[in-house]
Amino acid sequence: MELEGSSWIDAVRLTALVGHFGTGKTEVSVNMALALAELGHKVTLADLDVVDPYFRSRECAELFARRGVGLITSSQACVNADVPALPAQVQALFEPEAGFGVLDIGGDASGARVLARYRTGLRKAGVRLLCVLNANRPMTDTAEKAVTYLQEIQAAAGLPIGGLVNNTHLCGQTSPQDILAGAELAHRVSDQTGIPLLCHTAVQNVRHLLPPMDEPVFPIRLYMKKPWE
Repeated sequence: MELEGSSWIDAVRLTALVGHFGTGKTEVSVNMALALAELGHKVTLADLDVVDPYFRSRECAELFARRGVGLITSSQACVNADVPALPAQVQALFEPEAGFGVLDIGGDASGARVLARYRTGLRKAGVRLLCVLNANRPMTDTAEKAVTYLQEIQAAAGLPIGGLVNNTHLCGQTSPQDILAGAELAHRVSDQTGIPLLCHTAVQNVRHLLPPMDEPVFPIRLYMKKPWE
């Protein structure tokens, strides 16, 4: 995999990703963990999404094992509880010897409260909180809606969002125009909030059709199966 402008990927040891349902947050999390491993880092992905029962990074357990990526998963037994069951192994990620960590967090304020549970440890570890945006989703299809969403997530997590990822897509029907429209929205959100836009994502058959972008384009593969597949 060619990692254009890959410095943003491993600029911080611990990264947590949030994003509204349908943004492709889990897909970005999986691809980021694999990219870190490809760059030669020791990396663990923590699947802490207690909101969405369909798209779970744990589905990639066999792939992670082959690529040398560790996996921590939360219990699905109490996904609707106010205090969901969370794995104790997450605490180990706060220590430098654990290597790099990618935390896949639930997409709404309830999911972001998982971060609040670990807030002290995350702050000490210097966590970077990234928000994945998809301009084709109804809850984040305008800059105003997206800004409101970001504010809700920050309030629930008690942590500031440190970067934006434009992951605008329509699954297998994604066009270059979708990504460019998402870039425009993400830039407006960045201008309004002061939160930097770190990158855009694109699958390979769309990536080569894009014009030059101001930010790096992160090449991704689609690993998450739909519930009906």
